[in-house]
Amino acid sequence: MSEKRVFIFGAGYSGKAFARANTADATILGTTRSEEKFAALRQAGIAPLLFDGALTVDIGEALEKTTHLLISVAPEEAGDPVLNAAREAIARMPGLQWLGYLSTVGVYGDHGGAWVDETAACRPVSKRSVMRVEAEQAWQALGREIDRPVAILRLSGIYGPGRNALVNLENGTARRLVKPGQVFNRIHCDDISGALWHLIGGDTGGIFNITDDEPAPPQDVVAYAASLMGVDPPPEIPFDTARLSPMARSFYGENKRVANRAIKAAGYRFRFPDYRAAFDHMWASGDWRDGEPRSPMKGEAIPGQV
Repeated sequence: MSEKRVFIFGAGYSGKAFARANTADATILGTTRSEEKFAALRQAGIAPLLFDGALTVDIGEALEKTTHLLISVAPEEAGDPVLNAAREAIARMPGLQWLGYLSTVGVYGDHGGAWVDETAACRPVSKRSVMRVEAEQAWQALGREIDRPVAILRLSGIYGPGRNALVNLENGTARRLVKPGQVFNRIHCDDISGALWHLIGGDTGGIFNITDDEPAPPQDVVAYAASLMGVDPPPEIPFDTARLSPMARSFYGENKRVANRAIKAAGYRFRFPDYRAAFDHMWASGDWRDGEPRSPMKGEAIPGQV
């Protein structure tokens, strides 16, 4: 078997978790916008490169040797930044075997709490999800053009070490917003990593919802974390009276239950099929504090982003 050389555009929280789970002895390179983040990438097992929207000589040379390309960069008004900068270089990659694109279940939009799977129509509500659909389509089109498999991984709310309700309870930012009937799926970063390595192992393309088995009200997750810590959960706050940013509020404008049949059909088995299994593990192992702190807006109950 030839050596795998993985290149990650946008080696953030999920990318570093993926690299730390490397059991294939793969060489992994990844980009960031700041040299200040180089040390964290190296610690995760990633050789760092700078990418801020322009294709550099170093990136071009690395792509020529890459076998598996993973994209974890959010699209912008002007389109996908990676395609805008590197489409021609990617199309010419001599050793490329597989492309992966990390997207979001937000592309499905609102389904009033009903179940959706990979066959459901995308009807995104927010502008950012509209752009995600366009980016997915652009990467799929490139894959068809160069005859390479493209895996679209639609992720639900991401959590894991350093980014979970246990951390929020400890630092006093946990909130329990209650909107009747509202549920969210979520996904532990270890299962993002596991699904990626599984797909890479078979050079498998397609659309896959990478999400847990149990969509649940967000306030229940905070309450469960509090029960593990032996502390009182924060009081429930009615959604209608909560002070939220427009972005946080927009997440609650979409309600759906997301199924994960396709990745299971491809042979992957989840390490944490529901939030309780994940929180039990994090609390027992003590690894819940590790990793990077959650960055968006302090104290806001944002279900998760790619």
